[in-house]
Amino acid sequence: MDFNTTLLAAIIFAFIIAFIFSMFGQGGGSVYSPMLILLGYTVLIATSTSLVLNLITSLSAGYIFYRKKMIDYKTSLIFAPGIIIGAFSGGALSKFFDTTVLLWVYVVVLLVLGARMIYSYWEKEKVEEKMPVLSPAKIVFIAIFGLAVGFLSGLLGIGGGVFIVPFMVYVLKSPTKIAAGSSHLIISFSAMAGILGHLTSHPFDFRLILVTGIAVLIGGNLGARVSMKIKVKMIKAGLGLIMWAFAAQLLVKLLG
Repeated sequence: MDFNTTLLAAIIFAFIIAFIFSMFGQGGGSVYSPMLILLGYTVLIATSTSLVLNLITSLSAGYIFYRKKMIDYKTSLIFAPGIIIGAFSGGALSKFFDTTVLLWVYVVVLLVLGARMIYSYWEKEKVEEKMPVLSPAKIVFIAIFGLAVGFLSGLLGIGGGVFIVPFMVYVLKSPTKIAAGSSHLIISFSAMAGILGHLTSHPFDFRLILVTGIAVLIGGNLGARVSMKIKVKMIKAGLGLIMWAFAAQLLVKLLG
């Protein structure tokens, strides 16, 4: 593909990814980065751009959840210190990691998260809707978990929502919609710290960020609005298959 065709493809895919992922509290970074790499962008440009797109998606979609009062601020702020430190460190150290190793990590992440998405199609819907009670042990666990997710987020350019939402729902026992809304706030912390970390080590592609950022802003807002009205089980399963398709293409790239 020539430059303009590649850029147009990036815009279209960014809109679709933001629209779908924002429905269930995720920024889409686990797909933005591989998508940009497969379109021919370097790993560092893909990861840094992905973090900016994650931030835009989370702010856009998070505003809708904020208006619906579906954000757990207390839990989100407990996540914040660890995820900020981890994301900044991952972003700053990303240039020191071998590109091939990072691509293999992407493949593993996509395969595992894709399987999780597909499995969710057969899960029973969560009916318990009480806010969680956080013990001191859980608070420490959240801080450590946030640090680990933050580092991975900064390193790979993923927002971390694919880890945060299941953690809040199944470990902390948060209501699903609250977990989705809170995730957008937490991802905002993670993405911003990761961006600052990347800025210390390499230049950004601001033209790519601008055009895909507009697409993501619109897609994230629309996706969050739609999420208030529909069940997303089938969408999650379909997205899992898309993740596997990206993983397969990255494998071809690595082995070919």
